[in-house]
Amino acid sequence: MFLAACVQLRSTADVARNLDAADRLARRAAGWGAAVVATPENTPFLGPWEERARIAEPLDGPLARRLAGLAAELRIHLLIGSFPEQVLRVDGTPDPERTGNTSLLFGPDGGLLAAYRKLHLFDVDVPGGVSLRESRTTVPGDAVVTCATPLGCFGLSVCYDLRFPELYRRLADAGAEILCVPAAFTMETGKDHWHALLRARAIETQCWVLAPGQWGAHGDGGLRRSYGHSLIADPWGTVVAECGDGEGLCLAEIDLDRVRAIREGMPVARHRRL
Repeated sequence: MFLAACVQLRSTADVARNLDAADRLARRAAGWGAAVVATPENTPFLGPWEERARIAEPLDGPLARRLAGLAAELRIHLLIGSFPEQVLRVDGTPDPERTGNTSLLFGPDGGLLAAYRKLHLFDVDVPGGVSLRESRTTVPGDAVVTCATPLGCFGLSVCYDLRFPELYRRLADAGAEILCVPAAFTMETGKDHWHALLRARAIETQCWVLAPGQWGAHGDGGLRRSYGHSLIADPWGTVVAECGDGEGLCLAEIDLDRVRAIREGMPVARHRRL
């Protein structure tokens, strides 16, 4: 067993402030014994999507190196829910308009264990009159990513991916025991769908779910508010830890024997008829 923490942030366009908040909460979680700390989607920047390319960096850039150093200092597995990864054009120069929405998993030695580019982009008209078109500024990923570690096998995803259960079935088939769902769910969608979707993914795959989220307004004049309620769910679909309002964190003990016991008692993966 090990202790895992989900960090809840209220990121804005102020990168320094966002990173300081993530750093402070990661240190708090590690001080309480967390071996895994997960932060939300858009940890370093949650401002106008059109400005993301301004701070985009490659996987070995200063931002990633800072986060790798934090994981190494605290001796934890650190999941950065996502950051704007620099995208290169066909001529090899940085794209000035589009980035990747990329999740990073660092090991306790600071090494980058996995990078996952968000597959499903959020192009929707949200109830309440807000239209969001992530594809205008983001290049989608093209790979399903799992990462085996001494703690267990992690399956990576980001936010809107949560609505596509076939991705999580693929992750479980590839060995995932712990699903990571860092997010910035809007208030309008989150209040009705966040808990239901996360519990469904846990129940369907019989995996633990770590779901760190953004919360509150993000300094864009009230255009967008995030739902928060970062949570950890067990393989039975029970929410075992959850954040309230504001920045903070929630923690839970992760017992992978519970994954094995539930899968043996109700072997749904073996019962599938394709």
